[in-house]
Amino acid sequence: MSLSISKCFVQVTDVDAAVAFYAGALGLEVQLDVPNDGFRWVTVVAPDQPDVAIILSNYVDGSDDDRSTVAGLVAKGAFGGVHFRATDLEATFARLVEHGAEVVDEPADQPWGVRDGAVRDPSGNLVRIDQA
Repeated sequence: MSLSISKCFVQVTDVDAAVAFYAGALGLEVQLDVPNDGFRWVTVVAPDQPDVAIILSNYVDGSDDDRSTVAGLVAKGAFGGVHFRATDLEATFARLVEHGAEVVDEPADQPWGVRDGAVRDPSGNLVRIDQA
């Protein structure tokens, strides 16, 4: 039996800002952009890994209070975010800073054996990036 990752979902509060970050700043490619009755999901992929999709969505099925609660949790980084690997960590961080990303951890050698750093996407999700 073989198992592989197909998709992961990232809850965002502003889909346009998320697309600007994930496609514009990180360089992912938009595959799908689907509006649906006030909600929207956008599928992005890494050019070198087109079979693994990240779906950016502002969809919350519930009341206005539910949507407000989820937006607050997203802004606090409560949903784990995404972890990437880059062939040039410093260049990737320079590009993110140039695009206005909030840096959480500058690239550094970590005690667990990797060099990585972290930023927040426009919604507050944590995005970690390892040096490949």
